[in-house]
Amino acid sequence: MSSSNTTTQLRTPLPKLQLLLLLLIQITEPITAEVIYPFIIGAVRNTGITHGDEKKTGYYAGVIESIFFLSECCTVYYWGRLSDVHGRRMILLLGPLGLTLAMLGFGLSKAFVTLVIFRALQGIFNGNIGVSKTVMAEITDSTNMADAFTMIPIMWSFGSTVGPALGGVLASPATQWPQSFGKIAFFHDYPYFLACAAAGLFAFVAFVLSYIGLKESSPRLKNKKPQNRASFEESEPLLLDGEARIDYGGSPPSTGKTDDDHPKPLSAWELLTPDLQIVLLNYGLLSFTDMSYFVLIPLIYSSSLSIGGLGLSPYQVGLILGIFALLNGFWNLLVLTKVLKVLGPRKMYIISYSSFLVTFPLLWILRDVAHLAGGVNALVWSLIVCQLLAASFVNTAYSNLIDFLDSMSLLIVQNAPPGALGAVNGLAQMTASGTRGLAPLFASSLFSLSLESRIVGGHLVDIVLIALSAVGLVCAFRLPKPTSQM
Repeated sequence: MSSSNTTTQLRTPLPKLQLLLLLLIQITEPITAEVIYPFIIGAVRNTGITHGDEKKTGYYAGVIESIFFLSECCTVYYWGRLSDVHGRRMILLLGPLGLTLAMLGFGLSKAFVTLVIFRALQGIFNGNIGVSKTVMAEITDSTNMADAFTMIPIMWSFGSTVGPALGGVLASPATQWPQSFGKIAFFHDYPYFLACAAAGLFAFVAFVLSYIGLKESSPRLKNKKPQNRASFEESEPLLLDGEARIDYGGSPPSTGKTDDDHPKPLSAWELLTPDLQIVLLNYGLLSFTDMSYFVLIPLIYSSSLSIGGLGLSPYQVGLILGIFALLNGFWNLLVLTKVLKVLGPRKMYIISYSSFLVTFPLLWILRDVAHLAGGVNALVWSLIVCQLLAASFVNTAYSNLIDFLDSMSLLIVQNAPPGALGAVNGLAQMTASGTRGLAPLFASSLFSLSLESRIVGGHLVDIVLIALSAVGLVCAFRLPKPTSQM
């Protein structure tokens, strides 16, 4: 195709309603995943499982934080496969509905085992998040796909702002607002229910609106039901209506053949090319390192000064994380995206990932400074700002790596048998969820071990994560140069 034909190609309008509903479903993941972080320390201690030993909190907090992503990892690929067979809409509706119930159950839990069970259910019902990305590919084309997918990091930043803010502001309402909530015995018995219910409300709203307005986008399923086509298109036709595409995993135009004539879908191993393997390796390392950092923040910020923390309250932790996420979104949008245009995605990813080699040493330094100062003074706050500024580069790392992943995944799907798109997106999501699932247990347990053993003055966790960041940086240099094909 000539360049003149490319430049004159008309841009297809985005299906705004369908896109909005998909983004609402996607935003439930960061909100429900991160709402517990400001109060997870208190929630674990309230179960009595630590028997008053604050240094052991990290072990149990790590289990709760990890089980979310591990259960998501174990189900995300199968949600994708189920959506290829039974349709996208049904699978997407199950997620936010189940998530609503799981969040309410978590807020009503008093025992450690029930916290783990409901946290696992949250991960399971969040496992269909990859299906929403599949639908985004199916309702867009080459002229508007980039516009649709650029909304994902914006929604993630918004959810990462709302989740911790809800957890910090609404935790223990009877203590924070004694004149109102303090008079209600329920909030004394269940201090974290209000925060969990607020997060669950987001998921429930996403379910109701999606139940009303979300359409089926699977070409294979729609081609089986041509009699419903007229009613399906009344309000807002999907971009695939009227034209079945074979790129992005859609079904080819009808040839009179049955489903039995279609080639067997590729297995997970067959979908992996060498370039995609190195991208997924970096995706896994980035997710693991970032999640290790993120779960350490509430542990370091909330633990008492005497054992090596900063002694901040859940309210302070929630506000810090919420404000950081909000400002981080503007910082990435207004500043780092301009730097990206100059350096290119590969160099920008390497620089962004290297920020971990600044962030983890700063966590070490600010803990020691707070201990010597006997509290969080102006110098400690300055170090916190510097540490958060370094951490702000991580979002850009995700955006650049997803660019690599998307371009290679689309090339694979274009040459794959029909119905493979859900599997490809599920595979990528499984990689991220698996490493995110291991990271909290690893980092939190290592934090507790550092405090108990006092190896390197309690900084064993910092040394290990600095070394891990160095390994990840070496792998970043092995990333292939981005292909211009889409």
